[in-house]
Amino acid sequence: MRQLSFLLLSFLFFTCGETEKSTTANLLVNGKLPILGQREFVDGDTIFHTIPDFKFLNQDGDTITNATFENKAYVVDFFFTSCPTICPKVKKQMLRIYEKYQTNPKLNLVSYTIDPKRDNVEHLSNYAKNLGVTSENWHFLTGDKWELHGLADDYFSVVIEDQDAPGGFDHSGRLILIDQNRNIRSFCNGTEPESVDKFLNDIELLLNKG
Repeated sequence: MRQLSFLLLSFLFFTCGETEKSTTANLLVNGKLPILGQREFVDGDTIFHTIPDFKFLNQDGDTITNATFENKAYVVDFFFTSCPTICPKVKKQMLRIYEKYQTNPKLNLVSYTIDPKRDNVEHLSNYAKNLGVTSENWHFLTGDKWELHGLADDYFSVVIEDQDAPGGFDHSGRLILIDQNRNIRSFCNGTEPESVDKFLNDIELLLNKG
């Protein structure tokens, strides 16, 4: 059932536009970003899709869980440091967000590696330093491969191990905005600056209006 829901949502997300623009065009609810994903109705209450509990290590060797982002929003991407295709483009756009919000305690950035065999703590530490990341607001996370890949489904991101793909993985370049309640509020194509422009507006809207 979960796989079917994911496929339906993936179809919806990909058909919102070939370039995967921000999801919020014409979708604002009372001036706020919509809550995206599957929902259930239980005893008259609406239960929205939420990001499940997780526990990984960041580039400093610190344990990062959902509690790390209590009362914070955060932006997510999935990547691997040896990616020869879209990751450098996505990281360039993540750096735009980082540079704007690196001193803002209300927003964090999270980059999950999909290749933890090579991307250990030390490797991610060097990678972050090479990007010029010094703020504690951007976490590069590693851990069990299957947990990482499974979590990508919960973010409605795509991660497929494929030895015929460049670098050994097929994955989306999506950036995903999560609110303080673990709900998905927006996404964009992280390889396209124009899409990220709109996504930045969504971040501001979430931080200012919820």
